[in-house]
Amino acid sequence: MENEQMFERTVKPVLDVNEKPKPAQWAFLSLQHLFAMFGATVLVPFLTGLPISAALLASGIGTLLYILITKAMIPAYLGSSFAFITPIITGLSTHSLGDMLVALFMSGVMYVIIGILIKLSGIGWLMHLLPPVVVGPVIMVIGLSLAPTAANMAMFENSADMKGYNVTYLIVAMITLVTTLVVQGYMKGFFSLIPVLIGIVVGYIAATILGIVDFKPVMKASWLDWPHIYLPFKDYTPSFHMGLILLMLPIVFVTVSEHIGHQMVINKIVGRNFFEKPGLHRSIIGDGVSTMFASLIGGPPSTTYGENIGVLAITKIYSIYVIGGAAVIAIILAFVGKFTALISSIPTPVMGGVSILLFGIIASSGLRMLVESKVDFLENRNLVIASVILVVGIGNLMFDIHGVKVEGMALAALSGIILNLILPKAKA
Repeated sequence: MENEQMFERTVKPVLDVNEKPKPAQWAFLSLQHLFAMFGATVLVPFLTGLPISAALLASGIGTLLYILITKAMIPAYLGSSFAFITPIITGLSTHSLGDMLVALFMSGVMYVIIGILIKLSGIGWLMHLLPPVVVGPVIMVIGLSLAPTAANMAMFENSADMKGYNVTYLIVAMITLVTTLVVQGYMKGFFSLIPVLIGIVVGYIAATILGIVDFKPVMKASWLDWPHIYLPFKDYTPSFHMGLILLMLPIVFVTVSEHIGHQMVINKIVGRNFFEKPGLHRSIIGDGVSTMFASLIGGPPSTTYGENIGVLAITKIYSIYVIGGAAVIAIILAFVGKFTALISSIPTPVMGGVSILLFGIIASSGLRMLVESKVDFLENRNLVIASVILVVGIGNLMFDIHGVKVEGMALAALSGIILNLILPKAKA
């Protein structure tokens, strides 16, 4: 009884989970969700070098797979995961595409394994393994380790080598950032949920005026085009590299923890206990299958999106048909050649400007988790765990034995998990 009251609906929905919208409204309602996820979903392939059309296709089909696996009960949209940006960049700099995509596929398999374990034995073991004192600092590492990438994109013509400092780039990045901040702080309703998209649009206009946008690829691109995807055995040879897999797996535990947090928020908004029906295990397995599919076509891993959860809260429209409609539109856009070419033409300082905010928000989210969970840093145990995670992750410490490497945030997550298990807790 107490458990049911926890998820009791306080606001009557405009459309409930299994209610269909009117045909005239359906496309508009789905477009809202597409806009909400779009900026962040496109940013991940933009940063990692993976195809943008593959990310859109993976996002759409991955969401439909998630809906299928969760029995069309959970209104959640899946987009590109930020947590895997650094591991993908690191992996592709030293390994083949086949190595990387197999490692990403195995991270999806790990999701499925965790989902099965939750079904068999509950969630207690995972919460014991990943308390806030571990997850919070790891999330901070994810954001802070990406900070140089955002700053370099905002300043340099060649951000990878930090060459060609350009004041025009910096101006465009600041226009993009300020626009995003103004929308985030002063806009109300739905517009407050798409500050990244609005920031990118304004930044793109500014970049066009200042002459740093190349429209030639857009003009050459055809309207209808097969998405740029990487298929195993056709475009690359899959290969199993243990070091890369070990790089990904600790990140999976952190993203699963975030997934559970998102699920708790959706439960409260919609007023149902999705942990029980269709079950948390189905939600996590759905996320894993989506990630596995994304890796098979060269897209980034997926995750449930907070921006789309915000759309649910504001509109009070929880319809799974609306979420599915957004997924279908994303799939269609992946086949529009001029659209993907237009996205690819966005200059790096525009993405650098929004990244300054987004990566900072990731780091701040980890800090917020520590504050909201009331982690006591007067207790030396907590201080030690957080300190080691931060320095190992941001310092990019590497553990390398016979070519098997674990480094950066993966090693930070692993260190935090081990320290949490072995360090004695303070007596009550």
